[in-house]
Amino acid sequence: MTNNSGNKVQDVMTKNVATVSPNQTVQEAAQIMSQKNIGALPVAENGQVKGMITDRDITLRTSAQGKDPASTPVSEVMTNRVVTGTPDMSVQEAANVMAQNQVRRLPIVENNQLQGIVALGDIATNSASDQAAEQALTNISQPSQPQG
Repeated sequence: MTNNSGNKVQDVMTKNVATVSPNQTVQEAAQIMSQKNIGALPVAENGQVKGMITDRDITLRTSAQGKDPASTPVSEVMTNRVVTGTPDMSVQEAANVMAQNQVRRLPIVENNQLQGIVALGDIATNSASDQAAEQALTNISQPSQPQG
């Protein structure tokens, strides 16, 4: 039996994940992103993922709409439909999920609790997964077809 431990999500994921709660303000979320130098945060309540908020969400759903970031709760601008992975899935599976759903970050959940997050960059730096990351990035970078 071969040892695939180097190809598991738990080996490449970020474990100490910064999060924001749904009732925190958009301004607080932006401050966390700034402090951590990241562009997305899982929105979690009692360790359960409720959504994701990105710097783009803040720009398009707060600033562009004229909402006050100091009083707008994260729950108003976050993405509710969150695709997640598990710690024991392979890096290739994670890359496939990210490509199919056109997401660059995948929260990792076990027993309904946030365990970590995998970014496309984490997959790309795992040398065995270069091809997986390249394929995922190609699919993610293609513009979505207009719905109609």
